[in-house]
Amino acid sequence: MDIGNGFPVDLILFGMIAAFLVLRLRSILGKRTGFERPPQAYKPAAAPPAGPVIDGRAEPTPAAPPPGRALPDPASAAGLALARMARLPGGFDPQAFLAGAEGAFRMIVEAFARGDRATLRNLLADDTYRAFEGAITTREAAGHKQTTEIRAIPSATIEAATLLDALATITVRFVSDQVNLTTDPENRPVAGTDAVTEITDIWTFERTMTSPDPTWRLVAARSA
Repeated sequence: MDIGNGFPVDLILFGMIAAFLVLRLRSILGKRTGFERPPQAYKPAAAPPAGPVIDGRAEPTPAAPPPGRALPDPASAAGLALARMARLPGGFDPQAFLAGAEGAFRMIVEAFARGDRATLRNLLADDTYRAFEGAITTREAAGHKQTTEIRAIPSATIEAATLLDALATITVRFVSDQVNLTTDPENRPVAGTDAVTEITDIWTFERTMTSPDPTWRLVAARSA
């Protein structure tokens, strides 16, 4: 349709309608409805499993001990003894043993300070229990009180291990930060200090691997 001097008004109208539709579509498509999945950050493809690949299957790399826990050289006498323990029925995990030994160390040290004979009886071999119980009796007869707090155990190291038939023995060196203070009936210090002190203990645990009792009992303890 032409008006006046023939200017194409219909083309102008069509152009305006087209522009309106484009703007309308952009306003609709550019909005989120609230049900759309938000943009996801780019994630690189997962790396292949670590460790040597044998027959097309990835073999996991053995986990390193946690910081502060040290295992002996696998080729050493202690390392070979631990490997033989691991091959026994029921298995044996040196790292799990060290974690349990740390827990036993805390329990025994604190039970001794409290004079908790029942806890010590369950965790100590007969001869060791008699030595600990005798020290507690002497302390109680003097009216002394011992306060012990283990602040940290920076390291626990397996120093020796043997396996004779089914009898397993493992020696652990513990380095701990402790507060140890013994006071008399008037609450006056007679031994130790209320300051944190680094103490090194060497403890030996023993267990019959074929026994249904999983407890490793303390058979010897000394300070380094």
